[in-house]
Amino acid sequence: MCPVHRNDGEISAIGRAAAVLKEFRGSGRSLGVSALARRTGLPKATVHRLLVELTRVRLLDRVGTGYRPGLLLFELGQSTPPSRNLHTVARPHMDALHEATGHNVGLAVLQDRDVVYVDILRGRSAPRLPQLTGGRWPAHASCSGKAMLAHVTSELLQQFLAEPLPALTPQTITDPGQLRRELERARRSGSAYDRRESFPTVAGTASPLLAADGTVVGALSVSGLAGRINLSRLDAAVRTTALTISRDLAEAELIVRPVLRHV
Repeated sequence: MCPVHRNDGEISAIGRAAAVLKEFRGSGRSLGVSALARRTGLPKATVHRLLVELTRVRLLDRVGTGYRPGLLLFELGQSTPPSRNLHTVARPHMDALHEATGHNVGLAVLQDRDVVYVDILRGRSAPRLPQLTGGRWPAHASCSGKAMLAHVTSELLQQFLAEPLPALTPQTITDPGQLRRELERARRSGSAYDRRESFPTVAGTASPLLAADGTVVGALSVSGLAGRINLSRLDAAVRTTALTISRDLAEAELIVRPVLRHV
């Protein structure tokens, strides 16, 4: 059952508020009543009432005729243990990988059907991509997403593959059987690739980050301009760095939640 619904199938008040708040993920701009009603499928009157209440409790701020995330949302986000701990452990290794390669270096977790970026270091001559820290991207078209999907349970993977896989570029894998084979290869090798599947001019490689019990908790990636980035040479550096981060996570004994909860 979708988490915004009650046991009787109706959307709860909290579920409606959550549906509105989710639309601000990675938007980078304010949103108005009409846009939010269209995106959520909720009546305008309901959306307006929710926006007024969410603004009152500081989860949102009013900006002209629109709304944007408020200070309380930021404060709550900063106190989220999994992302904060993962970022703290991974960041020094990301800095070293970024300095050594000069490419984009990303740290991501998997939530629902998307990759969520915990941290991004921009390369000196790497392409400027629209992904932002805290932003989302379809997991099946991302090397980080594939690196994590390769290590989820068979039940969760089956649920993921049961839904449509939209094409972002002509190279995006949209066939469930082909993606399953790609994930199996990634699981065996420890590396997943994005071969112009997210953007026509971008390629990347990623490796999973694992907790002490083998649970996948994130992914580390390097990406750059296709034709200029040597994936076969870089994947060894990414795998080695990911293994080091995984070791440090285990030594820190961090408590992390599964990366794929609802699909």
